[in-house]
Amino acid sequence: GLGFNIVGGTDQQYIANDSSIYVSRIKKDGAAYLDGRLQEGDKILAINGKDLKDLRHKDAVELFRNAGYYVSLKIQRRLQPQNGPVGHRGDGESGGLPLAAILVPGLALAATTVWILLRYRQRM
Repeated sequence: GLGFNIVGGTDQQYIANDSSIYVSRIKKDGAAYLDGRLQEGDKILAINGKDLKDLRHKDAVELFRNAGYYVSLKIQRRLQPQNGPVGHRGDGESGGLPLAAILVPGLALAATTVWILLRYRQRM
């Protein structure tokens, strides 16, 4: 198999009022796991160019079973919920200090230390 399970379809909606097909589980050491691009929660829009819209679950499963050796998936990545206060817009930045806030002072301190050591060494 392809190494993942799916949920959804017109007869088994995974999300209310949404009959799309979703990846529910990636099987460890399966094809999808080894490829590394597919993630649990991804919405699968098409397989080998065949649109998965408005299919029953069993019909979608059949398409995956008969997909062949080379498989092309069109997916929509699930948006990860943003942590933070209510109303946070999710501007793409993770919480915590930006990396530059740590690196810049650290590099400045290292450069100053090297400069002091070189100056001290010249006086000896």
